[in-house]
Amino acid sequence: MANQNNNKGGQQQDVNQLLKVRREKLQNLQEAGKDPFQITKYNVTHHSSDVKELYNAHEAEILGDRKAPDVEGLDDAAKREVINNDYNERREIMDAKPIEVSIAGRMMFKRVMGKASFCNIQDLKGNIQVYVARDNVGEDSYADFKKSDIGDIYGVKGFAFRTKTGEISIHAEEITLLSKSLQILPEKFHGLTDTDTRYRQRYVDLIMNQESKEVFIKRSQILKEIRNFLAGRDFMEVETPMLVSNAGGAAARPFETHYNALNEDVKLRISGGLERVYEIGRVFRNEGVDTRHNPEFTLMELYQAYTDYEGMMELTESMFRYLAEKVCGSTKISYNGVEIDLGKPFARMTMIDAIKKYAGVDFDQVPDDAAAKKLADEHNIEYEERHKKGDIVNLFFEEYCEKELIQPTFIMDHPIEISPLTKKKPSDPTKVERFELFCNTWEMCNAYSELNDPIDQRERFAAQDANAAAGDDEAEHTDEDFLNALEIGMPPTGGIGYGIDRLVMLLTDSQAIRDVLLFPTMKSLDGVNKKNDVNN
Repeated sequence: MANQNNNKGGQQQDVNQLLKVRREKLQNLQEAGKDPFQITKYNVTHHSSDVKELYNAHEAEILGDRKAPDVEGLDDAAKREVINNDYNERREIMDAKPIEVSIAGRMMFKRVMGKASFCNIQDLKGNIQVYVARDNVGEDSYADFKKSDIGDIYGVKGFAFRTKTGEISIHAEEITLLSKSLQILPEKFHGLTDTDTRYRQRYVDLIMNQESKEVFIKRSQILKEIRNFLAGRDFMEVETPMLVSNAGGAAARPFETHYNALNEDVKLRISGGLERVYEIGRVFRNEGVDTRHNPEFTLMELYQAYTDYEGMMELTESMFRYLAEKVCGSTKISYNGVEIDLGKPFARMTMIDAIKKYAGVDFDQVPDDAAAKKLADEHNIEYEERHKKGDIVNLFFEEYCEKELIQPTFIMDHPIEISPLTKKKPSDPTKVERFELFCNTWEMCNAYSELNDPIDQRERFAAQDANAAAGDDEAEHTDEDFLNALEIGMPPTGGIGYGIDRLVMLLTDSQAIRDVLLFPTMKSLDGVNKKNDVNN
């Protein structure tokens, strides 16, 4: 144990010395009038992948007809000479019409070899090798470059070329240190693998793990394509308040805070004359954290006048198919090794039929609350005394059905007791026109034929107030402003809420919600600045 402690102490001392050396290098640069932090901009003309694509196309155009040298029957020395001469001829032809580029990025590798060196620059679109020679960049710049550290950010101007090993690279003519890295990046081979550290220091994760960066690039693309899809259907994006006096819209426990200027307690919203509107925004639930839930998350709410939950099903199915094609390149995607087909028509099943299929219980034949509770007792399903038949139905569905729903499936016609904002089915007033889309066992969205009858809505709110009084922390509360809006008149409307984070998880094959949140909610660590979890 003593030896282990001594080793750790020695390692920490080594790290501290390396950090000290980096700061000394910065100080020397500053004293020499070369402070990188005084540089305010840099003209970037290309990214790494752009350079490679341009060079390949340029090379094909200029050297497309040139054949590889014939080395058949030659000994090794003669082969090398012929191949070397061919390379030099190719270089001479290509260099006569150079592709001049200016890139910028983080140096992830460096190999110094006397008067010439190689380094690898990583930018948004990938990485590219850079050849840095003293005779091209100048003695002072080369001397500074030799003292550079992994993690430093450089601007490079030069021309593209292909090395003898076939790697497209940049021949540097000018190099500029744009930012000095004062911390040490994780060792390249092992990378940043500690999950907790990846979430807390996402900025390092994005540097070291290309897979993480690709997830967030895809997340941005998903949001962009959602907006494109809805714009094509004439939807208008709107914004609504985050701080509200009544955090309605979903069964969840809200966060609470206080407006000092108004001297009023308010809540962070749970969910959020125009016919088609939507909003993408941050919403909050003061509840648990697991692989699929985060207290702060992104939700899209959408409302379309003159349609119902059938219209919302068509929109949802079309949008999921569109997103898969645009983002993944196919309507068949893979999650955790299981193929999910978004190209086929989505299955449709009522909640009652799903329970009948997977639990063998037909709740249409259950006459009342008491009989439902008796069934729950027989199936060892826990419930609260205040629960009614509709609540028991939902508990059976969660226990027996959700885990079976891998392929996209609309679960429809929920009990009225668990759907206080939804229109009753004209054919059966104990159920409502509501659906949830399940995929990969997850609830992906929740949709209604919106209740626009203010009298019915007031009665439903009264029932929710009674539930709250009986101890239901997630019950809705009477919202007089909402009722007033209904009394003015709201047309038949379909409404839906999509969890964006879970959708991103599905389309990027990510195993936890924290993998798709740039800065997920984390418990503060002891001995750290609680604002950002960085050691003081």
